[in-house]
Amino acid sequence: MTTTHRKSADVSEKQARQTAEAARESEWRQPSFGKELFLGRFRLDLIDPRPDAEPEPAFLADLAAYLRTVDGAAIERDARIPDEVFQGLARLGAFGMKIDKEYGGLGLSNLHYCKALTMVGSVNAALGALLSAHQSIGVPQPLKSFGSPEQKKKFLPRLAAGEVSAFLLTEPDVGSDPARLGTVAEPVDGGYRLNGVKLWATNGTVATLLVVMARVPEKGITAFVVEADSEGITVERRNEFLGLRGLENSVTRFHDVFVPAENVIGSAGKGLRIALTTLNTGRLSLPAMCVAAGKRSLAIVREWSAERVQWGRPVGEHEAVAKKIAFIAATTYAMESTLDLCCLIADDERNDIRIEAALIKLFASEMACKVADELIQIRGGRGYETADSLRARGERPSEAEQILRDLRINRIFEGSTEIMHLLIAREAVDAHLSVAGDIIDPDAGLGRKARAGARAGAFYARWLPTLAVGQGQNPAGYGEYGPLSSHLRYVERASRRLARSTFYAMSRWQGRLERKQGFLGRVVDIGAELFAMSAVCVRARTEPEGAQLADLFCRQSRLRAEELFRGLWDNTDSIDVRAAKAVLGGRYGFLEEGVIHPPASADEAWVAAWAPGPATVDDVRRRIPPAG
Repeated sequence: MTTTHRKSADVSEKQARQTAEAARESEWRQPSFGKELFLGRFRLDLIDPRPDAEPEPAFLADLAAYLRTVDGAAIERDARIPDEVFQGLARLGAFGMKIDKEYGGLGLSNLHYCKALTMVGSVNAALGALLSAHQSIGVPQPLKSFGSPEQKKKFLPRLAAGEVSAFLLTEPDVGSDPARLGTVAEPVDGGYRLNGVKLWATNGTVATLLVVMARVPEKGITAFVVEADSEGITVERRNEFLGLRGLENSVTRFHDVFVPAENVIGSAGKGLRIALTTLNTGRLSLPAMCVAAGKRSLAIVREWSAERVQWGRPVGEHEAVAKKIAFIAATTYAMESTLDLCCLIADDERNDIRIEAALIKLFASEMACKVADELIQIRGGRGYETADSLRARGERPSEAEQILRDLRINRIFEGSTEIMHLLIAREAVDAHLSVAGDIIDPDAGLGRKARAGARAGAFYARWLPTLAVGQGQNPAGYGEYGPLSSHLRYVERASRRLARSTFYAMSRWQGRLERKQGFLGRVVDIGAELFAMSAVCVRARTEPEGAQLADLFCRQSRLRAEELFRGLWDNTDSIDVRAAKAVLGGRYGFLEEGVIHPPASADEAWVAAWAPGPATVDDVRRRIPPAG
C-alpha cells in the first residue's frame, strides 16, 4: 500500500464529519420552502404562485428536430455516441446551454435547460448524461459561480463551441467521503504539481477540459481547471456499466501534471464547497432524465395496454394492470411538476433551493425506478426482451429493459439515496443544531453547553407552540384550491407532525441521532412526499387539465407518507443492525453454502489500490473532430 493511499485510509469518522461540515453552506440568506417544511411551517406562499417562466427559446424546437434524426438504438447497440452526433449537438449550441451569451452560450434558464435534457434523454440516456455532466457539474457551472473573469473568457467560449468537460472527484477508495481524498496538488513555482488517480469520470475519455478536485497540503481540497491533454495525464480505461452503454466514463491518471496557479477555481481549500454549491442546481439534471423515462414509459404502456387483449379485454382494463398505469401516470406528473417548480424557483433566485433540489433528485431517482419496473411488468416477457430482439421478430421495438438499466444509476449518481438522506437530514435539523448543538457536542465545555441551553430554551419556547395548531385543521383551509384543498391541509398537518417527531427524536437520542439513519431516512422521505404533493397542487391550480392526476398522486402519496410515519417508531432498525453485524462476523456463513461461487484470487481486492507514478497502460482517450 502506498503512502498516499494509506494516508487517505487513516481518516477517522470524526475527521470525515468535520470535513463535510466545513464544506456545507452554513448560512441561510434566502427563504427555503423545504427548510420551513421540516420545521413544521408550511410556507405555501414561497412556491405559489409559481414564478413566471421565460419565453420558450427557438433552440428547443431546433433541438427536437435534430434529435429526430439521431438513432438512439444504434448508440445503445454500439455502446458509442457517433462523432457526428457530438458535432451536430455542437452546431446547435447544446454544449453551451447553461453558458451565458457573452461567452458564446445560449444562456438558457434552468427550466429550459432541463426541458432540453428531458428531450435528449428520451432519445438515449447516455446522450443526456453527456450533456448534463458537461455543464451541470463540469467546467461551465463552477466557473459560472466561482470563476474569475479571466477564467470565464479563456475557457467558456471553447466549451460553448463544443469542447467537452468532465468533473473528477471520485477515486478508487473515495466515493461520498471526500476527507479521504488521495489526489495531491503540491505547490511549485508558478502553480501546482498534480498526482493521483480519478475513477468514474463521466466524459473523461472525450473531455478536453477537466474540473479536478485535489488536496493542497495545509490548505485542503481545491478545485482546478485542467487541460485534459496536459503532459502526464493518461486515460487508462473506459469503464463499462449496466446501463448508459454510450457513456464515455474513464479512469484517469495524473503523474506530475503541471497546473498553472491561475487555474485554481475560487481559492485554495474551497474545492469541496464549490462542488457542493455547484450541485445545488446541478442535481436538477438527473430528475430531468427521470421525467424523460417516465414519459416514455407512459407512452409505451398506454399503447400496449390498449392493444394487447387477454381474457377478452384489453389488459389496461384489468384492475391489476390499471393500477400500475395509474401509478405511472400520476408519478410522472408529480416528477415533472416538482422538477419544473424547482427550476422556476432556481431561476427566480429569490429562494434558497439546496433542500428542494436534493429532494427532487432523491424523489425522482427512486420513483422513476419503480415506474420502469412497473413498465416491464405490464409488458411481461416483451418488457424483459431487448428492443433489437423484438424488432428481429417483427414486433414493434420498445426500450423497456433499457429504461430500467439506464435509470438505475440515478439512485447513485451525484449522491446515493443513502447519502442524500443524510445530507437532507442534516439541513432539516440545522435549526436545532444551531441553537442546541453544543449541548450534545462531547467536545463542548461547560460554558458553551450553558449558553446553548439558554439559546435552546428561548428557541423552543417560541417554536413548540406553533406545532400545535395550524391552517390544516381548518375545514375551509386552502379553499381556493378546490378539491385539492384537503391534500394541502394534510401537508400542513403532516409538516407539523414531522417537526414534532424530529424534536422528540433529538430529545430521545441527542448525539446518537446521527447514527439513526433509518429514522432520518424516513423523515426525509416524508418531506419529499410532502414537497411533491405541494408541487402538483400548485401546478394543477393553474393547469386544471392535470387536476385528476394531481388528486390521484396526492392520494397515493398520502398512503406512502402514513406508512413512513408509522415506520418512524415501529420498525426493525435495531434488529437489522444486529443481524448485519452477525452476517459480517460470519455467523450465517451456512447461508452461502450450496452454490458454486466463482473462483477468487487472493490478490484481487474489492477496492483496487493505486500507486503514484507514470501510467503503465496505453492511453485510450477519444478525440472528437470539431464541428464543421
